[in-house]
Amino acid sequence: DYPREQSIGALFEEQAARTPEQTAVVCEDAKLTYRELNERANRLARTLRAAGVGRDEPVAIMAERSVEMVVGVLAILKAGGAYVPVDPDYPEERIRYLLDDSGAKLLLAQRPDLVRVDFAGTVVDLSDDGAYHDDASNLGLVSGPGDLAYMIYTSGTTGKPKGVMVEHR
Repeated sequence: DYPREQSIGALFEEQAARTPEQTAVVCEDAKLTYRELNERANRLARTLRAAGVGRDEPVAIMAERSVEMVVGVLAILKAGGAYVPVDPDYPEERIRYLLDDSGAKLLLAQRPDLVRVDFAGTVVDLSDDGAYHDDASNLGLVSGPGDLAYMIYTSGTTGKPKGVMVEHR
């Protein structure tokens, strides 16, 4: 159980303040402490805000399981957006459908080569240091417990995936 009156970003920031040097995420050889993860997500969240991401704005993220994926998801939440996970191994038709149906205007990609479909919006490369703002301090959070945290697509009864919207609480 957790405090349902706070957003995921606020809960994470509290944890990062309590245990800054504890390990937050490990993936293969990569490891980040809570402080490192929080700061990296803050830097990316500033870039997302500058690109127009705000409260409840869907942001697609196409990444394999990795530290970058965790940074990206947390940055989207801190910017106020709702993340839309898109598995890079999905068939191109499904990827196109998820990007179109979700209304995402921005796509975070772990690497540019993962994006195999045309995307009319902005693509941010998570592997590019230029995607990360210099300021690593906490942002003013704009999302509350009733705002969207993510959209997950499930198998629809009609054969088309259906987007399910999930709030922070």
